[in-house]
Amino acid sequence: MRQPEFLTENGMMGFVAPSFGCNIEPYRSGFDAARKRFQEMGHICKTGPNCYEGSGIGISNTPEKCGEEINAFFADPEVEVIISCGGGELMCEILDYVDFEKIAAQKPKWYMGYSDNTNLTFLLPTICDVMTVYGPCAPAFGMRQWHPAIQDAYDLLRGCKDRVQGYPLWEKESCKDEEHPLEPYHVTEPRLLHCYPPKDVISMTGRLIGGCLDCLGNLVGTKYDQVADFAERYQEDGLIWYVEACDLNLMSIRRTLWQLSHAGWFRHVRGFLIGRPLCFGTEEFGLDQYRAVTDILGEYHVPIIMDVDIGHLPPMMPLVNGVLTEVTVQNNDIRLRYLF
Repeated sequence: MRQPEFLTENGMMGFVAPSFGCNIEPYRSGFDAARKRFQEMGHICKTGPNCYEGSGIGISNTPEKCGEEINAFFADPEVEVIISCGGGELMCEILDYVDFEKIAAQKPKWYMGYSDNTNLTFLLPTICDVMTVYGPCAPAFGMRQWHPAIQDAYDLLRGCKDRVQGYPLWEKESCKDEEHPLEPYHVTEPRLLHCYPPKDVISMTGRLIGGCLDCLGNLVGTKYDQVADFAERYQEDGLIWYVEACDLNLMSIRRTLWQLSHAGWFRHVRGFLIGRPLCFGTEEFGLDQYRAVTDILGEYHVPIIMDVDIGHLPPMMPLVNGVLTEVTVQNNDIRLRYLF
């Protein structure tokens, strides 16, 4: 597994929009504020041609132009890290225009984003053997006051941090909107981890891998599905899978996990980290968010940690795909140590 070099003190940050761009509020103001802050911190910011675009369907531009932007930024020797402008709906359509073979042959560099960006944060490690960060998109760095999760993501890219842990409170209702684009996270709800099977202390080590379940299910069986080879490559380390869901309801979550399981994705698994789904707290036909997961993943007889700070209900811990990771859960807290 290839580890990119970390962002240097005055290094260049590249911004791309392979999914939605920042052409509307509150994303435009957030992105502008983020770039200004990074520049004040001494970084050079290079903005891709699609960052302020909104002419595409479910993404910023045409799939071809989005793929070209990705290829160009990975090939640019001056760009040290690449951060996505946002999530979206149809980033999968750019994959035919991403030159994974060329990226695999180049010097690795960090790519960070979440949600629809799973299409790269997951495929770059499984196809190209390059570590990525499942973390905040660019506009989040424009909030007036950085939440510790935002600081963690930046510190991780800078190489100043090799461990993260859960946050005390999470956001149920956001205060950010078109008129208040720079509002920080409105955290009000106490974090409460659920562990299956229940245990006072849980410790596990393995290669961290995962992403947004909406996207992962879409990749199964395609030519981009190289999970079997990835799992065999790192079978001695074992895998720690993390997933979270955006648009999926409880039945869809259960169906998708069933699909991934039957596709053999969870071979050599050491444990599961499950983020709070966007449908948090709902029930369907007697099914809650916990049984939607545990009834399927329980057959692997490994720890399942649920309601972790991952995904669409912030804050989220920045997660490094592909790195060997030590996970410890104790006293309603979770700690991850990345063995770079």
